[in-house]
Amino acid sequence: MPDALDVDAVVAALRDDWDFDVDVADYAAVGGGSYHWQVTGTAGARGFVTVDDLDQKAWLGDGRDVVFDGLHRAFDTAVALRDGGLSFVVAPVATPDGESLRRIDERYVIALFPLVEGESAEFGHFEGEDEARLDVVALLAELHAASALAEGLPGTSGLDLPGRRHLEAALEERNEPWSGGPLSEVARNAVKSSAAELVELLGLADRLAAEAKAHGGRFVVTHGEPHAGNVMRTREGRVLVDWDTVALAPPERDLWMLVGAGTAAADLYARATGRTLDPIALDYFRLTWDLKDLAEYLKLLRSPHQENDDTRRACQALVNCAAIREERATSEAARRSRALRRA
Repeated sequence: MPDALDVDAVVAALRDDWDFDVDVADYAAVGGGSYHWQVTGTAGARGFVTVDDLDQKAWLGDGRDVVFDGLHRAFDTAVALRDGGLSFVVAPVATPDGESLRRIDERYVIALFPLVEGESAEFGHFEGEDEARLDVVALLAELHAASALAEGLPGTSGLDLPGRRHLEAALEERNEPWSGGPLSEVARNAVKSSAAELVELLGLADRLAAEAKAHGGRFVVTHGEPHAGNVMRTREGRVLVDWDTVALAPPERDLWMLVGAGTAAADLYARATGRTLDPIALDYFRLTWDLKDLAEYLKLLRSPHQENDDTRRACQALVNCAAIREERATSEAARRSRALRRA
């Protein structure tokens, strides 16, 4: 449950902003990075509520107003895509005055979604699910081809590292006390121990970004996190949820997790779009997936916080930074070896 916010504030926002009178509100401990409720209205209508903390969305920028604007643009993009005919986009239900989300207070924002009946997998890769993998690639090809539907709405992620300043600040201040909460000093010690690995990972990200940028290619509307946990299988087919990471970027931002196990997914995407995926861009987004998470964890642990499962997991991720470095360095070496053999 979010700090300093109870279910009464959620119920009041639904009533005042969506004319949705709640009869039952059940907290749903699903997903990560947001807070959710399944709600039933007095007239029997059902919905799925998302509440986001504007202090914990580092990839959207710094400052609550900046983050609110970025989230608003992301959800407006999802609405435009759905209304433009992409039925697999699970977008917010607009308020009577056409807003995709509303502010509960200075810190928290709320959005109402349709309640989707279906099944999703666990967060992460599509382990062994070839049919699911290819289905999602087909959806992403359709999404990327429909970028014009959202013209002027989404922000641009491009080849920038989301939350980079939080990584750099942690490195610069690793020898000074951190006083945000009970795990701040644990996090600082983890950064001190992994400083060399973090610096190397940032350098690798810069090299990959420069190479990918030199290859050119147009940006498209990307979902940002089309992993297994954000795909639901319904009676009508698969749908994509959680559109708060939508942005203009190279298509590899969406494809790196899906094409890593073989060529069938990459071939499918190339046939559907006429675009061959760039292996360097795939490596870049594979790496920045980890770095973005580390930036989020550092922002959390350097800010006021409590010790709980989420913050302990964030600390452990920092401790595992060296393993990330080894995995990514091995991946880059293997890619370069393959490129040399083809030359």
